[in-house]
Amino acid sequence: MLIPESYVHTGTAVEFEIEDGDRGLKASSVRLAEGPDGKPLTPPRPVAVSASGAPDDDALCDVLSAAEYTRDVTDVLLESAPSLTGAQILQIRRGLLQFAKNHGWTEG
Repeated sequence: MLIPESYVHTGTAVEFEIEDGDRGLKASSVRLAEGPDGKPLTPPRPVAVSASGAPDDDALCDVLSAAEYTRDVTDVLLESAPSLTGAQILQIRRGLLQFAKNHGWTEG
């Protein structure tokens, strides 16, 4: 693979060439899309680290966008505690989103 594995996830911006294949068009020469500064447009995923401080290759998790995470948290809150007020939900979401960002669970 020509792209570092830490960059390969849903939403990664790439550039590619289009070729005819046996079963129709296919992408080839796939590479990370770069900005004007030459850096990849999509940041790599954070590396999971175990309690020992070593990278944990077995730990796989999705890194969600802040919007996806907030939407999922809202759904869980509404299902688990329907008596929460809108203000309470907003306050809880802000706290959980900051916690998730600090741990590298969300992008942005």
